Amino acid sequence: MAPYIFMEKNGIHIIDLHKTVIKIDEAANVMKQLARGGRKILFVATKKQAKDIVAENAKAVNMPYVTERWPGGMLTNFPTIRKAVKKMNTIDKMLVDGTFETLAKRERLQVTRQRAKLEKNLGSIADLNRLPSALFIIDIQKEMNAVKEANRLNIPVIAMVDTCCDPGPIDYVIPANDDAAKSISLVMGIICQAVSEGLAERKMEKEKEEPAENSEVVPEGGKRMRSRRSATPKAEAEVVEVVKPDIEIETPKAIETPKAEVEAPKMVAKAPKTVVKAPKTVVEAPKTEEEIEAAEAPKVVAEVEVEIPEVEIPEVEAAAPETEAPAEN
Repeated sequence: MAPYIFMEKNGIHIIDLHKTVIKIDEAANVMKQLARGGRKILFVATKKQAKDIVAENAKAVNMPYVTERWPGGMLTNFPTIRKAVKKMNTIDKMLVDGTFETLAKRERLQVTRQRAKLEKNLGSIADLNRLPSALFIIDIQKEMNAVKEANRLNIPVIAMVDTCCDPGPIDYVIPANDDAAKSISLVMGIICQAVSEGLAERKMEKEKEEPAENSEVVPEGGKRMRSRRSATPKAEAEVVEVVKPDIEIETPKAIETPKAEVEAPKMVAKAPKTVVKAPKTVVEAPKTEEEIEAAEAPKVVAEVEVEIPEVEIPEVEAAAPETEAPAEN
């Protein structure tokens, strides 16, 4: 903090207020730009003399704040913190729906105590749905855990730094006395005013960006007429009307229905081919063992009948006397 100290008197370091004014303006511009972009800034102050001042100013600009104990892992373990906030919201729904009254007396006491504890620690960050874009801290020695988590996640830190602190891990240093309530209220007033200005500018930009298509022009005659922008769709409609006859002329060219009628008889002509083949399978099907024997039997009989007449040829009668002659001798 040596660059920000003006002099030392009776063992007390006096801060250079000229540098303090420059640093406050720089920090105020950063806060204004963040608020103008619609981002959230988390105010952190757990000191007794700074709690009420920070809570009052943060509520005025609708920003989240932490004035009780810093919950460990609030930034690095943000999903777990969101679960606790959702649990608090479910308890609120129970109170509205009437399901809270159906619980037993002991359960109701436990739920009310749990709700009070969550409200005390996390009630001020219930609207914080994502990680904040920046942190504003008072007394970085006491809030060292918050500074470490912000540095780990590369979240910019704006802080009031006293002469006994190290400004190294702070991105935007405001050299000031963080023990006096008057100095805290003065710095918080300037910072919150910059945030409110940024929010007002954001609101003005949104109003300007509203579409002008719905705007109407009222001439001197009193008859309302639309703006020129609304005339463009009419021209497009006229172009579409001119193109429509081309589509109607093209439709008769494509005569596809008669083709389907000509192709249909081809399929009918092919059908009898399958009918002709059917009897072939019918003739082959009845071939059983008995029919096979019956079919083969007549072939054998015919062969025997053909061979028998060959044996009865007169040649056999000529051979008979040859055998009888030697018998007589």
